Amino acid sequence: MARRAYLASAFSSLLIILFALAGCGSGVHVCPAASSSVCGCGAGANACALPPPHIYANGIDGQIYVFTVDRGTGTIGASSSVAGPANSLGIAALNDQYLYVSDFGLGGPAAIDTWSINPSTGGLTPAQPFALGPLSLAAGLAIDSNNQMLYVADAGKIDALQGNSATGTLTPISGSPFPAGANLFLTIDPTSQFLFASESDPPGSIAAFTIDAFSGTLTPVSGSPFAAVPNTTVQPGEIAVDSSGKFVYVTLVQSSQIAGLSIATPSGALTPVPGSPFNTGSTPLALAAVGEHLYVSNMLDGTISGYAIDSSGGLTPVPGSPFPIRATAMTSDMFQSFLFVSGTGGMSTFKIDPTTGSLTQIGSPVAFAGATGLTYVQ
Repeated sequence: MARRAYLASAFSSLLIILFALAGCGSGVHVCPAASSSVCGCGAGANACALPPPHIYANGIDGQIYVFTVDRGTGTIGASSSVAGPANSLGIAALNDQYLYVSDFGLGGPAAIDTWSINPSTGGLTPAQPFALGPLSLAAGLAIDSNNQMLYVADAGKIDALQGNSATGTLTPISGSPFPAGANLFLTIDPTSQFLFASESDPPGSIAAFTIDAFSGTLTPVSGSPFAAVPNTTVQPGEIAVDSSGKFVYVTLVQSSQIAGLSIATPSGALTPVPGSPFNTGSTPLALAAVGEHLYVSNMLDGTISGYAIDSSGGLTPVPGSPFPIRATAMTSDMFQSFLFVSGTGGMSTFKIDPTTGSLTQIGSPVAFAGATGLTYVQ
């Protein structure tokens, strides 16, 4: 019964749907010699352009798309694609070298499909996929680069897989999979101390785990799981930790709200922030924490709500919010300057005002059928 409920919830989610070098100039490394393939800063050296960043999208048509991004302006350029899973809720990159996409397993065994990333072109070359065990339903993904770990939201568990830095091959660590509730989405705090999972088991909660700094092993935080909204039944969706690592936020799909919880250190225990839950647009779907701001796509409204995060974790709408942007997936660049959005209008770039958090569209959308997830690779 739990697996059936998990499947229904996940399928519903599917349907709703520089590196800065001082003195080198914007988007330019300096090579020690004209024939050198190594770029860096150096007096009297030759300048050479950095390869562009890329956005990877797990498309809704069984393809994985690769979009080039202009490093300075954030403008999205040409795209290419390779065959991928028909149904996926997770996409993540490890060390900008390997791309992992969850294959939900509706049409066969659940798996993590793997590609190596060409550092110059962003092109994808298939690598060895990892098949999950019986009764698995691969959903959201989270990367811990410190331990070279990929964590997978699964049916009543979380898979912990270590990535081989030379081949991208995934290997379960000791103790994996780790017991959890019916979870679809995962997130890791910026310091890689904690992993959080949104759990749809009534009344709706957030599971919290500490991450062993050496092995990647998950240990439940005392008191976990924590109610997303105390004394209320809710349906948690996508989950994110802010850039300070102090707060975790989760969309509440049915009530059109966002729950915010404060992260206690060093325990990892969660308590609601003042004012939580916060009202947002209808059917909040994708969630992106960017600097001191939080963005949520409101699927039925066709808008994105932007919020400033205050010192207590409270959310205040940014100027111009909600923005008339229909989005199914969002991600940002490593400098938190741009918000990249996939929706019915295609793939779009929005400049984030660093002070107010307001969004301004850059260029024109690139035609695209849409995606359930995006990830940015430098």
